[in-house]
Amino acid sequence: MDISDRIKELRKKTGLSQSKFSAKFGIPVRTLQQWEQGISAPPDYLVRMMAYIMMLEEGNSESNGDKLSPVENEYSRYQEIR
Repeated sequence: MDISDRIKELRKKTGLSQSKFSAKFGIPVRTLQQWEQGISAPPDYLVRMMAYIMMLEEGNSESNGDKLSPVENEYSRYQEIR
């Protein structure tokens, strides 16, 4: 899975539209669209940071015990790549 697919997957797991996801992270909508289409790519650290922030926010809103959430799984995959 390439970076564009991972960004799109992360956004969809959050349930946010491109517009809301962009606003949340201060990214222009057009830039996010280009990332998701594979036209351009963000720095690798930025995708890991977004996944980590989403994981933290999800962890604050609900506790899953030992079960990893979809966002935590995504963050774990980025950590393995490093």
